[in-house]
Amino acid sequence: MKLRKPAFAFAWLLALPTILSAAAKPHSVILGAVHHEPYSIEGDPAGAQKDETHLDVRPLVVDGKVKEWTTGDAHSVTERSFVVRRAVRLNDSLPADKTEHWVWQRGPWLLVDRSTGKIAALHLPEFDPGVSQVVWFRDYAAYCGLSTTRRQLLAVVAQIAARRPLLRKKLGAWDTANPVSPACAPPTWQREPLQVSFQPTSATAPVSFTLIGASAVLVEDDP
Repeated sequence: MKLRKPAFAFAWLLALPTILSAAAKPHSVILGAVHHEPYSIEGDPAGAQKDETHLDVRPLVVDGKVKEWTTGDAHSVTERSFVVRRAVRLNDSLPADKTEHWVWQRGPWLLVDRSTGKIAALHLPEFDPGVSQVVWFRDYAAYCGLSTTRRQLLAVVAQIAARRPLLRKKLGAWDTANPVSPACAPPTWQREPLQVSFQPTSATAPVSFTLIGASAVLVEDDP
């Protein structure tokens, strides 16, 4: 038995380069070709506009396998991480229906790591699919959101991996019975000084906020 241990250790050393090579194999993460899918406010009451008839979706493929469906443009946060919005194919069949009926809906934003192939859903505070148009800069997401009571329209800047929003300011009252669509124009960013502007549809002038001392808080896992 004592003679087998050195032989086993020697065999392990010979196999180690192969094991390390397999562990370090890079992942393939790509966004596939665009598909045009039927889409309407009937299938997605919270996320679709009245005049929308189709949704452009494309697969998120990791190592040759479709992991998610996405919609809209992706935003690179770092050299290895990007964010993109998920597209959800939802079963809209009633219990009495004899055939299945599927609809597409806009889902949450996803954080994708190209090195590890990891996909994580982002939970943006006060995000509302019918109100929020997210504009990304670095690891910041700027958008108009709704308070939990749905009575206030908010200016929100969320940061990936931050526990609390970097900015949360009231823009005005929100009338749930007569909602304005769109509630805001897409926010605009300025680099120096770091500033973001919001333009509610009901306001005559934009509202700007300066972000002081803000740095990235995204920590990427080792591949």
